[in-house]
Amino acid sequence: MEKQKRVAAIHDISCFGKCSLTVALPVLSAAGNEVCCIPTAVLSTHTGGFSGYTYRDLTEDILPVADHWNNLSIHFDCVYTGFLGSVEQTGIICQVLDRITNGDTLVMVDPVMGDNGSLYSVFSEHFPSAMRQLCERADVIVPNMTEAYLLLGEPYQCGPYTEQEINHLLDGLSKLCPGQIVLTGVHFDEEMLGAATLDGHTGKREIILRQKVDGMYHGTGDVYASSLLAALLKGFSLSQAAAIAADYTVMAIKTTKQMDKDLRYGVNFEYNIPALIEMLKEERP
Repeated sequence: MEKQKRVAAIHDISCFGKCSLTVALPVLSAAGNEVCCIPTAVLSTHTGGFSGYTYRDLTEDILPVADHWNNLSIHFDCVYTGFLGSVEQTGIICQVLDRITNGDTLVMVDPVMGDNGSLYSVFSEHFPSAMRQLCERADVIVPNMTEAYLLLGEPYQCGPYTEQEINHLLDGLSKLCPGQIVLTGVHFDEEMLGAATLDGHTGKREIILRQKVDGMYHGTGDVYASSLLAALLKGFSLSQAAAIAADYTVMAIKTTKQMDKDLRYGVNFEYNIPALIEMLKEERP
């Protein structure tokens, strides 16, 4: 039997809505991984489209959890970080990595901090530089286009993009994270949307595009990153994992659109989990 991988997922958790831990836990678990978590905050709902939500900051609990795990000598095959609520938390997560990782632990950072050309309003102007330091500790990073420009300290450029611009961003990001990069939100026209990958181990670059589905669907970034990681942990190459994640995310978006529910509730990723599992069973060249 294949050895089960153990993942430490460090994200916030929304009690209602589909994002962060409420996506990472089921997706990675369904793929056969043991998933442990360190919640960075607890919210009554996610923040997309809702007002009046509650927010409980858990900054003071993060290191004690990691220290306890360290005292128990728990081994983690992967640490996966997502939304972090403050500059302070990014520094704390760097300390967490010192405590619970070793030479064979895969570290994946989804540098959640902005979209549509803007830094999220909850963050200060100092947050991107703090996130850069965390990305330097990662083996895999998964920024969207906005986050890529923020990480590089460059003015945001609105797409459609040229291949030259995408390669410029990948080259810049590779100086932060020389491992593996998946840049999401890549598009060269208004019909197709996807990701660009750069595998620092092989130098291979790939563009993975799928037909764009109109509309705003909350949680798709977390669905993509979580399924990407699930595929990487199964041994798929970076480009293969990015393609699996793209296919699964598109399935979830189309299902959500067909159900015609309030889009604030989040993307319906649950319905297509069986399809993801089948994709993860495919032979790897």
